[in-house]
Amino acid sequence: MASTILVLEDDRSFNETLCDFLQERGYEVQGVWDPKSAMEACYRRRFDLYLIDINLPFENGLDFLRSLRESGDDTPAIFLTSREDRESLIEGFDIGADDYLRKPIDLEELHARIQATLRRSRGPMRFELDGYLIDRSRYRIYRGGEPVPIERKPFELLILLLQAQGGTVRTETIASTLWPAAQEASYGAIRVYVTRLKKLFGDRIENVRGVGYRLILEEEE
Repeated sequence: MASTILVLEDDRSFNETLCDFLQERGYEVQGVWDPKSAMEACYRRRFDLYLIDINLPFENGLDFLRSLRESGDDTPAIFLTSREDRESLIEGFDIGADDYLRKPIDLEELHARIQATLRRSRGPMRFELDGYLIDRSRYRIYRGGEPVPIERKPFELLILLLQAQGGTVRTETIASTLWPAAQEASYGAIRVYVTRLKKLFGDRIENVRGVGYRLILEEEE
């Protein structure tokens, strides 16, 4: 499951450079040039990480991230800035930034910091449930040491449900995660994937009518 990154940078040439570099590294990237477009993108879909320039037109990056945090959006964020003052750095972390890079940006260092930030935000790479070992790093499920056949999208749905820790995952969130923005999501396919997961985990997979799905954890039994 490719990580999704929103790049908010008003220098269009640098924005394109960042997007091209990250796409080459296997990320799904959307580049925008102003806070309004970024906010609209955040409403339309879920991202795994934000890269935010501080000096922006109409509203600076600090205020943009503050608005997201106040709305309950805790998506990891890395600030990119040419500012040298210590106050901006402190304010950025106080608002809820996860990291901070000063321009000019070394792209390989940026990539390393993105990887580290995503690792911290994703939690464990392996889960155990009902005798199954679920390995996120390999996109595999094992039982008794033997691989259990499962397709990519049902596996990604399973990871979403596990990460919710017993909470309900909205159908819209599932759709925006399993299908890139350029593709049309299939709600019928989601129901098929749920059926396939139920063959492995039975009634643990619960349909929350009109909302989405949840995975009932062991401690709830």
